[in-house]
Amino acid sequence: MSTASLAPEAPVRDKDAARRLAALRTELARRGLQGFIVPLTDEHRSEYVGAYAQRLAWLTGFGGSAGSAVVLAEKAAVFTDGRYTLQVRDQVDGALYDYGDLPAAPPSAWLAGQVRAGDRIGYDPWLHTRDEVRELGALLAAKGAALVAIADNPVDAVWTDRPAPSLAPAAPHPLAHAGKAHEEKLDDIAAWLARRGDDAAILSALDSIAWTFNIRGSDVDHTPVALSYAIAKADGTADLFIAPEKLTDELRAHLGNRVALRDRDAFAAALEADYRGKRVAVDPERAVAAIFERLEAGGAVIDPVRDPAVLAKAIKNPAEIAGHDAAQLRDGAALTRFLHWIGIEGPKGTQTELSAADRLRAFRAETGALVDLSFDTISGAGPNGAIVHYRVTPETDRRIEPDMLYLVDSGGQYRDGTTDITRTLAIGTPTAEMRERFTLVLKGHIALARAIFPAGTSGGQLDTLARRALWERGLDYAHGTGHGVGSFLSVHEGPQRIATFGGSTEPLRPGMICSNEPGYYKTGGYGIRIENLVLVEERAIAGAEKPMLGLRTLSFVPIDRALVEVSLLSPEERDWLDAYHAETLRRVAPLVPEEVQGWLRAACAPIG
Repeated sequence: MSTASLAPEAPVRDKDAARRLAALRTELARRGLQGFIVPLTDEHRSEYVGAYAQRLAWLTGFGGSAGSAVVLAEKAAVFTDGRYTLQVRDQVDGALYDYGDLPAAPPSAWLAGQVRAGDRIGYDPWLHTRDEVRELGALLAAKGAALVAIADNPVDAVWTDRPAPSLAPAAPHPLAHAGKAHEEKLDDIAAWLARRGDDAAILSALDSIAWTFNIRGSDVDHTPVALSYAIAKADGTADLFIAPEKLTDELRAHLGNRVALRDRDAFAAALEADYRGKRVAVDPERAVAAIFERLEAGGAVIDPVRDPAVLAKAIKNPAEIAGHDAAQLRDGAALTRFLHWIGIEGPKGTQTELSAADRLRAFRAETGALVDLSFDTISGAGPNGAIVHYRVTPETDRRIEPDMLYLVDSGGQYRDGTTDITRTLAIGTPTAEMRERFTLVLKGHIALARAIFPAGTSGGQLDTLARRALWERGLDYAHGTGHGVGSFLSVHEGPQRIATFGGSTEPLRPGMICSNEPGYYKTGGYGIRIENLVLVEERAIAGAEKPMLGLRTLSFVPIDRALVEVSLLSPEERDWLDAYHAETLRRVAPLVPEEVQGWLRAACAPIG
């Protein structure tokens, strides 16, 4: 057992953060800059990035998956959303950085209050969108300051042991899992370009490239993508810019003669040299400012429009749906084995967050099909469960003990699908408050799972269903209720979301997969979240005057009956829970050992 199995009282912070911040300030002064912006992203605008692009974590010590920092000569600030409110304060020293809570306190507002006339604030054009640059540039100009593009990132200049980008081989994604050949996808993009009068489309998002060309890689932890760029053309051909070291004979044969293979390092020059007078589709949300700048410098005409792979990728085809069903069931059996195990070992007080996460990974690995986790397991005991995107480390590893709640949010990457599921467990005896709050979250989960809605409805319109029971008690949670999920791709996939913020206006369409994950978090006490994945499907409603849709649950793992306050459930909610557990028992029991089957029957018994 870790000697740090009891969480430390003091925050866990990077001891080198002050030295690194000072080194960056020295570098900025050398370049005549009064500030620099450090986003947590890469040149593909990825959510999860390779080690080489973890500039924010290296500089500040913040280990979350979303955030940014602004460094000035005498002040600095780090900005995160509600998922990381607690984590950022534990990991980033408040003596070095102010804390900005998004979206209420964005970097632009903080900068506006700090800059002086004549200041030059630097940014890396390969890490920001064009709209971000325009907005911030106008704001600084109003203050008499200037936003300055920097050709080589100053963080990289002082990060002396920065890892190199991965050169791991890329591989074909089999048609049996993809459901559609990459040649057909290129034809679809060509037809789309023809309708728009465009000559080419830039694909810079890694998951769009992976999906379009039916390739996968291992260049980013937990997301099976390959570092690359692509340009799809109106004649149905494409250029794929990828490091030569990543190519294999199998991949070359898979891509065929319609895909020209070019070095990834040649991408920027190709934008400037190859498209003079051509009309090029570029996604303002997913493509960085440097792409627009290089195309315009070369005389291209920009058509600012969403990447054509985004929506097509989100609407799963029958092969992808079948793969998801298989992956969710396989994964559910592994998690069920874990719940049986933690139910025995948890009350003994001999396990920690790390040892439990390791055991869960082992159960998934024993399926023989696990490629990777889909994200770092959120294994939160007691108060650590209240940190929405908590990431356990040896320094924060807390013992799992009786009379606490344990939250485990986890998922796997399998070649036929990507999983993401959260369960909250009572270790020992839960309090009345824990049972009440858990049941309110469960009511929200059930409300969304049972939703029937007209075609054209957005996730933003459904979000309140999951919050209503909490709102009626004056409670809420500071994250979205649902995100899209890829097919052996990104665990967070757009364009659909179920949330009341962040532009959740995309209509839900049949074939889309989302998470259903309301929660509640008591700072310093415990966290609760119940998450399943759901598939948007058509619903036949007698007498309906318009097409109707609903959600089919894909995840089957018991929900902890010890945390359910039955008196708070309506008859319809009790019926849903009993039916869900009956289906879980039917599907999962044949896939788990006999000793787990007995536990599963009890865990799936009618709620009464």
